[in-house]
Amino acid sequence: MIISILGIRGILLNRRNIPIMSMPIESMLLAVNSNFLVFSVSSDDMMGQSFASLVSTVAAAESAIGLAIFVITFRVRGTIAVEFINSIQGSGPFSLGERIRLILKSFPKPLPVQLLKDR
Repeated sequence: MIISILGIRGILLNRRNIPIMSMPIESMLLAVNSNFLVFSVSSDDMMGQSFASLVSTVAAAESAIGLAIFVITFRVRGTIAVEFINSIQGSGPFSLGERIRLILKSFPKPLPVQLLKDR
């Protein structure tokens, strides 16, 4: 319970840097894991241990995806400070819509359906 309260407090108080904001989330997942393990041992049931391994897997995937987002944000914006990130989509040549348009332009145009039927 104390670890979860510290995690909530960490999220509310640390809003300057994205990696520092993600650390309390990991501590809350650790609190959930420890609760699953303690209740699993006390009730003599394996279900809590299997849920703890599932939560650990989800936490590892969340950390990997978060790290990838941090790296991409740093490459695009030059900083990972929260106060300099105004929106997720952005504007200009780095916006998501512009990137999708550029990717779609690079693919060859499909043949018309009539030409495909003639073959």
